[in-house]
Amino acid sequence: MAQLKLEKRGHTALITMSNPPANTWTRDTLTQLRDAVKSLDADKNIYALVITGEGEKFFSAGADLKLFADGDKAVASDMARIFGEAFETLSAFRGVSIAAMNGYAMGGGLEVALACDIRIAEQQAQMALPEAKVGLLPCAGGTQNLAWLVGEGWAKRMILCGERLGAEKALQIGLVEEVVATGMALESALALADKVAEQSPSSVTACKALIQKGRSGTMQSALPLERELFVGLFDTKDQVEGVQAFLEKRKANWVNG
Repeated sequence: MAQLKLEKRGHTALITMSNPPANTWTRDTLTQLRDAVKSLDADKNIYALVITGEGEKFFSAGADLKLFADGDKAVASDMARIFGEAFETLSAFRGVSIAAMNGYAMGGGLEVALACDIRIAEQQAQMALPEAKVGLLPCAGGTQNLAWLVGEGWAKRMILCGERLGAEKALQIGLVEEVVATGMALESALALADKVAEQSPSSVTACKALIQKGRSGTMQSALPLERELFVGLFDTKDQVEGVQAFLEKRKANWVNG
């Protein structure tokens, strides 16, 4: 059975983590995720990506700690590298990525959600980065992405103090953007992905790059780039189509180019 399932629904790709009982990450599934996102980046018909976990209890419990039981540094180095490659590829996806968090999101299971653009959590979901409890640390972007989303204080409470959060608290501090009823995360995420398809995919790619530039640059450096990318959109077919569709009061037919 495939441990990472990929299907396409119109302009949306759905990736389902399927490694029971807790949808843990392995070297193979991380490699599959990296390669799947790269293939979706190359598919101009895909505008959004939704990732969820199979089953009713776990979104993902992160890495299987048995991998690190013998203290092999070579294994640790290899896993850290592939974790980084997978989640950084996901973060750089040109379209909109949405995590449909259907249950526990722990360690690398929360980090994959942090690598997404938007997080929708079911009301029973629990979130934590408990790596320090076992002598490790979040090595797949957790220390950076969590602090960026919720600020240093809450990032330190979760990482340094091992604090676990429920969905409502996660919503309150900005860790997730929406909380939905049990069993509704995937449906809500797919509905949001459908809204993405109403946007020009060329514009979405440019806007996402600009928004995320704030993590590594300054507003002063981003503002000229904002104007540059705005003008650059006039080289796309989508810009012409978008304006014409608006003036003709019809739905735009995007070509992602």
